[in-house]
Amino acid sequence: MDKALIISKPRIFSKLYDYGVLVKFKLLLFVVFSAAFAFLFGTRGAIDWGQFMLLSLGGFLVTGAANALNEVFEREPDKLMKRTRNRPLPDGRMSVSEALAVSMAFGLTGIWLLASYVSLLCGILGMIAMFTYAFAYTPMKRITPFSVFIGAIPGAMPPLIGWVAATGELGFGGWLLFTLQFFWQFPHFWAIAWSQDEEYRKAGFHMLPSRSGKSRASAFQVVAYTISLIPVGMMPYLFGFSGLASAIVITCAGLAFTVYAVQLYRTCSDAAARRVMFMSILYLPVVMIALVLDKA
Repeated sequence: MDKALIISKPRIFSKLYDYGVLVKFKLLLFVVFSAAFAFLFGTRGAIDWGQFMLLSLGGFLVTGAANALNEVFEREPDKLMKRTRNRPLPDGRMSVSEALAVSMAFGLTGIWLLASYVSLLCGILGMIAMFTYAFAYTPMKRITPFSVFIGAIPGAMPPLIGWVAATGELGFGGWLLFTLQFFWQFPHFWAIAWSQDEEYRKAGFHMLPSRSGKSRASAFQVVAYTISLIPVGMMPYLFGFSGLASAIVITCAGLAFTVYAVQLYRTCSDAAARRVMFMSILYLPVVMIALVLDKA
């Protein structure tokens, strides 16, 4: 009995690890974070923690479903990249049917939770985000750099869904959060694409904004979108959704982000791209926390 348990435990842990890789667990947490903080930002008065938990769980499941579908569709290109070749599907540790079953279970459960226990509109938005990410963004990655624009739409949905969960409507504040996260995604994903450009090209992915690849033309667009975050980040304050303190924090974060983007333009180096990526990961939580702590 004890021996059987000892033998089975590693297999169980290995399977759980594979499921975590399939649904991109670390990315999931980041997505849930933005939806959860948008909920807190949109809430006026007492926080409904039950609604908060249901939103987080539903968002977790729907995003996990979209990520799993993404890995199903990209299992052959994933074999060509060092970063992804050890994922469960390209490595043969998981069958396509098993991955699809996980995705279906996550997706249906997540949409049902959002639609039934949060709001019907949240369920609809979650479904739109899932299908857009899996069936529009994913195939377009091998066709055109415009795929990043398409992917930025479902990528900006979580804060909008969080706002709807808190307020019950597609209000202007929710669209401000959507716009902020929409613009943030361009320097974030292009910095990743810069660092992984050779690998992406092996797999046939077109991710950088210029066909010239790691060039000043691509870096210029990183700078342009990073600069745009400064006025976009001021909008919650200008429209009365947050206070001056958060506006100052967000502006400083945007300026720091821009400094790193300009360094990328000047050097066109992988090291500068990694710094932009690090700053992008830091930027969004700083902005969301500042908004929640200083909401009007």
